Amino acid sequence: MLNGPFSYSILKKAQNKKYIDIRFINIRDFSNDKYQSVDDHPYGGGPGMIIRVDILHRAIMHARCKKKCHERIILLDPKGKTFDQFTAKKMSTYDHLILVCGHYEGVDERIKKYIDESISIGNYILTGGEIPAMVVTDAVSRLVDGVLNEESTKIESIPSLYYEYPQYTKPQIFKNQKVPSVLLSGNHQKIKKWRSAKSNKSTISG
Repeated sequence: MLNGPFSYSILKKAQNKKYIDIRFINIRDFSNDKYQSVDDHPYGGGPGMIIRVDILHRAIMHARCKKKCHERIILLDPKGKTFDQFTAKKMSTYDHLILVCGHYEGVDERIKKYIDESISIGNYILTGGEIPAMVVTDAVSRLVDGVLNEESTKIESIPSLYYEYPQYTKPQIFKNQKVPSVLLSGNHQKIKKWRSAKSNKSTISG
């Protein structure tokens, strides 16, 4: 499930150039029964299955840095802090991130003693934490030095909560919709002013 998004385009190139290193850990490898089970019924009853704390703890300890590094352990959890660009920027400063994907009905609450924070990508429920982990990985990776060119990162990273201005390319006219004339003027001062105004407007309306 996780291989696809990281095997193409920008993130594939970033891995090939050693700017980032993405590794997958299957918690079933840390189970100690022949069925490689990782979950069990909740104490007290209720629907669904809960991921066991002992198995998840072994997986996290295996994933941790083997020597001193700036590391953070994050649980993808719908009850966590909402992920945003500022959080992505902060995460990009770490040497090593461990993203723990919840699944089934959730994870044993005791695992929170061994993580640094919980992150949610929105106020909705998914079937597991894998897709949120993909989102976080993509958003953080593009902020790592070298992954994108400096100008792209500066413009698109929402440093002041401004969205990017509207962009246009050929053809100049499509079904009676024209490219704004200011972008064809060659006047860089006017273009900069127009883009700034459009960026502000997008932020306010957004």
